[in-house]
Amino acid sequence: MIFVTVGTHEQPFDRLVKGIDQLKGEGIIQQDIFMQTGYCSYKPEFCYYKDFIPFDEMMKRMREAEIVVTHGGTGSIMLVLYHHKIPVVVPRQKKYHEHIDDHQVVFCKTMESKRKIVAVYELEDLGPAIKNYVQSVRGLQKAASPGQGLEEKARIYSQKLNELCSQLMEQK
Repeated sequence: MIFVTVGTHEQPFDRLVKGIDQLKGEGIIQQDIFMQTGYCSYKPEFCYYKDFIPFDEMMKRMREAEIVVTHGGTGSIMLVLYHHKIPVVVPRQKKYHEHIDDHQVVFCKTMESKRKIVAVYELEDLGPAIKNYVQSVRGLQKAASPGQGLEEKARIYSQKLNELCSQLMEQK
């Protein structure tokens, strides 16, 4: 199974959701796909999806997925690394009106240089990145293993993020 998350940023990330859905519809991706689509206006035709899912469900889906495809948000990337997996990361980009700036691109370039992620900046590279995932990450697996203390930091970060989200929801 492939799990895709676009996070909770209020600008739609239709480029990624539509791109994955098309790859599934064309048969380029054979695995089942579940997407957390956030505020996207595009509704997948070939993949299972929900706009938002609880944190526990996100953790379960990441743990069970063969491949996790995520936006370039720090929190989402760190959660995948917490599960000892190398994510395929498609950063939101300002030129596509997916974010207010290109901080996700900058972060992805840094993580890519440290051999922690498979970065995909343009959608035409997404199909090959998924098809060749196993070969691509074979050399990166050692680099993806968390260092001493990283798991604990990711757990604390996740816990604080979950608490913050709960507080924000209570304020509504």
